[in-house]
Amino acid sequence: MIRDLSLGLRLAVGGGRVSGQALLRLAMTTLGVALVVTVLLGAASVINVVDEQQQREAGQVPLTEPQSGVDPLYRLDWFIDAGEDYVQAVVVAPSGDNAPVPPGLDRIPDPGEVVASPAAAEFLASPEGRPAQARIDGTVVGEVGKPGLTTASDIVVYVGAPLEELRTAEDVEQVYGFGTERSGVELNVTTAALVTPLAVILLLPLLIFVTTASRMGAAQRERRLAALRLLGVSSRQVRRIAAAESLLGALAGLLAGGALFAVLRPLIGRVELFSLRFFPEDFTPPLPAAVAIAVLVPALAVGAAVFGLRRVVVEPLGVVRQGRTQRRRMGWRWTIAGLGAALMAATLFVEERSDTELVSIVLATGSGLLLVSVAALLPWAVERLVARLRGGSPAWQFAIRRLQLESGTASRVVSGLVVVLAGAIFVQTLVGAVGTQEPRGSRWQPTPAVAAELFLPAEHVTEAQHLLADTATITDTHHVVRATLESVDDSGEGAFVEIGDCAALATLADVGACADGDVFVVGTDEGADSADVERHAGEPMRFVDYTTDEPGYGPAWTVPGDARPVPSEKATRAVVGSVLATPGAFAGIEIPDAQQMLYVMGDGDRTATYEAAAVAISPLKWDVVMTSGPGMFETERLDEVTSTMKGLLLTASLFVLAVAALSLLLLSIEQIVERRRPLAALSASGVPLSVLARSALWQNIVPVAVGVVLAVGAGLAVTLPTLRYLGLDLRLDVGLVGMVCGAAVLAVLVATALSLPLLRQVTRLDALRSE
Repeated sequence: MIRDLSLGLRLAVGGGRVSGQALLRLAMTTLGVALVVTVLLGAASVINVVDEQQQREAGQVPLTEPQSGVDPLYRLDWFIDAGEDYVQAVVVAPSGDNAPVPPGLDRIPDPGEVVASPAAAEFLASPEGRPAQARIDGTVVGEVGKPGLTTASDIVVYVGAPLEELRTAEDVEQVYGFGTERSGVELNVTTAALVTPLAVILLLPLLIFVTTASRMGAAQRERRLAALRLLGVSSRQVRRIAAAESLLGALAGLLAGGALFAVLRPLIGRVELFSLRFFPEDFTPPLPAAVAIAVLVPALAVGAAVFGLRRVVVEPLGVVRQGRTQRRRMGWRWTIAGLGAALMAATLFVEERSDTELVSIVLATGSGLLLVSVAALLPWAVERLVARLRGGSPAWQFAIRRLQLESGTASRVVSGLVVVLAGAIFVQTLVGAVGTQEPRGSRWQPTPAVAAELFLPAEHVTEAQHLLADTATITDTHHVVRATLESVDDSGEGAFVEIGDCAALATLADVGACADGDVFVVGTDEGADSADVERHAGEPMRFVDYTTDEPGYGPAWTVPGDARPVPSEKATRAVVGSVLATPGAFAGIEIPDAQQMLYVMGDGDRTATYEAAAVAISPLKWDVVMTSGPGMFETERLDEVTSTMKGLLLTASLFVLAVAALSLLLLSIEQIVERRRPLAALSASGVPLSVLARSALWQNIVPVAVGVVLAVGAGLAVTLPTLRYLGLDLRLDVGLVGMVCGAAVLAVLVATALSLPLLRQVTRLDALRSE
């Protein structure tokens, strides 16, 4: 056996003399296996990335159960809206020397000190981070280590504060330690439903490329094997030698793929996807997965080469190919497609955005099966089509006759290209739906629009108003109190009530003529404005507070019957279905403590006003929660995500399209080499080279044309249920579908054009010489 394998390895590089075709086959097999190994190692590493992230998240969980001998650490989470990004500030103050140190920190920062993550330090030093830097107002003295971060892009800062000041703050907690047990790796099932078709799109063309490359030079290899049979080699030894020939390229590809993955892994930390960066060292595949990849991928290349000999009898005097293969069975092919379609159709009967594990698994399985069914159905569909075609030009007849004799190989290679088309339709339509998705609800804005919203305790309202009034770019600051009303009879009916003067209410809705004592009811999204007034008017309601475990009830109040309706499209989204009331409507009623809000407006650019407000209220620090005005950064954030998705899609599509086109080129070269004598004979008989070139083109275009039809059907079958489940509207870009279909045709043209020099060479008269 060792001698058989050794002989096969020698033949893989030309059998003692350098063979161009042998080296080309070896290079293509190595390239294909290397790409597959790199992609699979990266995919397997995702498991470890998620596992490491969840381990760090579990290690950061604060423990609030008192422990003996441990001084509590006072901790307050403070989220700072910084426009297009958020800063997660953790305010800490130790109560003693034995207070626990948060993960990722060497020590607890003193008052006025800040420990920032690398991403936070970079962000705070940028112009976009000036508002957050002004609010934090501290000196950076250290860096948050990896144990204190989930991803490398986390914008996290730890802010030291005086113990007396933090001890009395709202929402502060006493922490006695960090870290808890985790249940195991948990993958987001909705994400899995989207990742599965992408994995099929990436891997299937690569696997087809590996099998195509491993079968290159089949005719030449079979003649060599026949010569070995003449020397006394058995048929079993022949298969071992053939396996060894492919094994060299597979092993070389395995080593190259591992090296390529090792080279690319450090670069992952520089890549930002959806504002996320990952730690490169986390991209390490689990040992069982790495071993499985190292065994299965080379086995695929070797198995493809040996499997190609299943219908070939290698005898000492030559190679005998078995007769015409039987017609392909359609049962198992349609079973895959039918099962995938049934699973996708089953999701139409569940509620959208339900985010249940079962629905997501069904979506992932169904989409994967439908995309695989494209590759399974294409050879059968091409065989059925060409069997019924007759007549036509000489080039057309040459191509159709060749496909009638053997259409499976061409169809299998083209199926990789077709899967890319189906996947491109799915992903591009999904990206287009996300990119054009408008925020739900009203888009009404006052004039001028609100630049910042401040949520703060009642005792700081006056101070905040004075601080904002001293800022030149801020023109108006309106105070609104938000409370909750609930039906007195506990019927479950309730509503938010926004209390402010007429100018303040005008920032929330178009109330029109207003005087102190007026009450307005904003309609719901369904638009039943008058019905909303009738539902609330005359009903005794009471104020209720849910800040504690048990609801706290306040005085009763009844919405007056003359309350005026406000259409939902003439109010901000935040107050849809709410009651707007001026202070005069509560004469004699003491309004209990409720949420205090300030709406800040200014002249000109809202972003500049927002930054000015952030600087102005910085003395109040974490006592004020500040957010941007409605709709200020929604478009920018959505555009950033959409552009990232489009860039990823374009890169991945070009990559797999190039791989599929290269597979088609290898097939064209292999068929020309295998049929060089018949082609030379046709040329000698007077058949022009242009006819032979057009026949090669038709031979590739026919499977692609059939595949495009299947790809469009499969792409839409995957896209429609997924969009409905995600609650997105279908916006089918016909131009996009035409573009990806045109890309497939272009790939065929390029592959055919690149094979023309070889076709011209084999059709010369000296190609008919024989030894």
